[in-house]
Amino acid sequence: MNIDIKEFFSASMILFAVIDVIGNIPLILVLREKYKIIESEKASIISLGIMILFLYLGEVILNLLGVDINSFAVAGSIIILFIATEMILGINLYKDKNPKTASIVPIAFPLIAGPGTLTTLISLRSEYEKINIILAIIINMIIVYMVLKSSEKIEKILGSQGIHILRKIFGIILLAIGIKLFTTNIKLIFS
Repeated sequence: MNIDIKEFFSASMILFAVIDVIGNIPLILVLREKYKIIESEKASIISLGIMILFLYLGEVILNLLGVDINSFAVAGSIIILFIATEMILGINLYKDKNPKTASIVPIAFPLIAGPGTLTTLISLRSEYEKINIILAIIINMIIVYMVLKSSEKIEKILGSQGIHILRKIFGIILLAIGIKLFTTNIKLIFS
């Protein structure tokens, strides 16, 4: 085990940017409004588990399924596009017969441990020691937990009009991210 502060810090910052929990606050607020319950602990722990599992077995699992990283990213980008469309247009595309919580889908996956994050983990694995990546995942999940836990306070501070505006703005940003993820990976699939 070779803990390197520089690698840990670098991996933490990369994951923080890719997870973008601050940018996802409007979506988290929309999900809290829609489902009433977001189990912060459950979402954080499941995301942590998915990321660590994918760090070790990601390529193997995808290869067993006959899926390459780029196809996985394209599938994730389509989910992101649907979520963004819901945010921008204020419609429900996904209808769950028994909605109880949004903790696992879509918060743990694909919002936190989505294709961008999982693809990034595979890339980081080729550059950094696994222990530094694991520590970076843990620190990011602590931050995610704190944001999820305080989302009601954030909602009170912003107010309904502020949330509505943020929802539209971040819906457009999320749509752009989904399109970029889609186009980048679709080019790689066909090249």
